Amino acid sequence: MMKKRGQPFQAPSRFSFELVDETLFLKHDLNLATVEQHLSKLTSLVQKYRRKRLVVNLKEVERLDSAGAISLQYLHEIAAKRGIQLTLVEIPNHLRKSVETFLLPEIRKQPPPETPSSMEKLAHASYQLFVVNIVEFIYLMADLFYWFVVDLFQRKAHRKGEFVLQAELIGINALPIIILISFLIGSVLALQSAQQLRLFGANIYIADLVVIALVREMGPLLTAIMVAGRSGSSIASEIATMVISEEVDALKTMALHPLRYIVVPKMHAAMVMLPILTMFANVFGILGGLVIAYLYLDLVPNIFLSRMIDVLYFRDILTGILKSLVFAGGIVITSSYLGFRARGGPEGVGRTTTQAVVVSIFLVILADSILGLIFY
Repeated sequence: MMKKRGQPFQAPSRFSFELVDETLFLKHDLNLATVEQHLSKLTSLVQKYRRKRLVVNLKEVERLDSAGAISLQYLHEIAAKRGIQLTLVEIPNHLRKSVETFLLPEIRKQPPPETPSSMEKLAHASYQLFVVNIVEFIYLMADLFYWFVVDLFQRKAHRKGEFVLQAELIGINALPIIILISFLIGSVLALQSAQQLRLFGANIYIADLVVIALVREMGPLLTAIMVAGRSGSSIASEIATMVISEEVDALKTMALHPLRYIVVPKMHAAMVMLPILTMFANVFGILGGLVIAYLYLDLVPNIFLSRMIDVLYFRDILTGILKSLVFAGGIVITSSYLGFRARGGPEGVGRTTTQAVVVSIFLVILADSILGLIFY
């Protein structure tokens, strides 16, 4: 539509809302144009609401005119008829004048929030964990597993070069720090054991200790922890940013499955690169132990390597690789799950990233314990 000469430019209005537990988040513009389109949806939401308290969060509202304020008053009246206590929270400073001008005092008044009892908090946390979070996690894991297998055989569905890019980000870029840390861990492990082994004249057994500990446990575990801290946080922050900036909604609008488009290439790359990183960690960890054995126990490299060949079995190597595959899947799934649940703007991205690192490392250690019980 052509703008007439002298007519002021008006930015197009947009509006969205989201109900999370007892909080209704309103976003962007709440004015005449958006009220005409969305008031019926908001009214239906309040009429179907089953709880006794509804909090309307205005933190992300950019513009509010008289029509938007009246619509809030209208929703307040509907909520009051149904016995729902509707309150406004986090009113931005640039909207306070409009709120004070157009809204009645009873909706502007901020009653003190009810303090739930300890049992209520425990029940709510248990419900969120076992009914909401775990169920959603299982659904996401099943959906991701399906697309993971399907995309192995449908090459045309892949974005060109995405696997190579993710393999570089997850694997190749992490290789230097993993080599350094593994070498230091192998050195420290051998150094702490050298003094005790020397007392009993069991210098040769330094090879058994270092090789078996690294290949079975320390190599896969340390690699997974470093990848969780480095790549898991990156995956979670990337997806959280896309969710908050509504890029995920745009993908759905274009009929692109977010898991298939965003997460599956990362899963493929992690499944390939984590076993490779684990092998590098094993090699350089053993090399660190070899250096300490030569310097402190006078154990020549030929004897160390010969003993390593005698005590190291293919089953040990295969166990480490299987563990790394499980860890890779757990890191990507956990980071993706928390990323898709991100809420609350830039603060939500930081909070989600922290949660992804903590939860991923916890699940890696838990999985390692369970696999240790199964394999040994």
